[in-house]
Amino acid sequence: MSAADLHTMTGAYVLHALSDEERTEFERHLEVCEACGQEVRELAATAGRLARAVSVAPPADMKSDVLRRIATVRQQPPHTPPPGKTGGGAGRGRQLSRFALAACLAAAAAFGGVAVWQHERADEAGERAQQAQARSEELAKVLAAPDAKASTGRLTDGATGTVVVAKSLNQAAFVAARMPGPPSGKVYQLWFNDDGTMRSAGLMDPDRSTEAVLLDGPVDQASGIGITVEPAGGSKEPTSDPVALMNFPAA
Repeated sequence: MSAADLHTMTGAYVLHALSDEERTEFERHLEVCEACGQEVRELAATAGRLARAVSVAPPADMKSDVLRRIATVRQQPPHTPPPGKTGGGAGRGRQLSRFALAACLAAAAAFGGVAVWQHERADEAGERAQQAQARSEELAKVLAAPDAKASTGRLTDGATGTVVVAKSLNQAAFVAARMPGPPSGKVYQLWFNDDGTMRSAGLMDPDRSTEAVLLDGPVDQASGIGITVEPAGGSKEPTSDPVALMNFPAA
């Protein structure tokens, strides 16, 4: 894969739409390409804004309307540029990736709302939707904060983790990709590292390998985070050795 191709993969990387081989190659590229690193951070912030913008309850007739329209829409074939018109370089690829990212995230958020609406009773769905919306808004604020800084590292069994810190909000978020499932009856618990003392920062969903988590509690003077395997429901203090330790990005 050429360097020019790698420059155009930022949107697909943020959406976790790359194969394992492509992701590995792109992450090696990220280590030496500041421009792509900056764009990945910008697209992650855009994802947060889009999630906040579309976090509304779907209308009652949305499902029937979508199913009706699907039957009338013909899929377009891939566009092939005429010979000699393939110029534009990596910059053009980046511009298009932003539009693709926005469309995919908006669609995913909308259809995700439909799935919740379909499978939960109205009262439970309403309460859960409010909680999820509030959490999503807080997460979006951290990702979109002007002073947000990110640090990415490799975790266990090929997983990757990214810590995003917004000092102005005194909050942080953690994004995990390809996280292996914990043992049965166990969960991953996140901890703030307060000069060697671990302070609980919340639990990860044991059924999700890719997840963005708003860390519980203020950052304060914490220098990083740790991840341990704990009994379901979490622990007041770590009961196992950390499976990962990550420092916060430099101020």
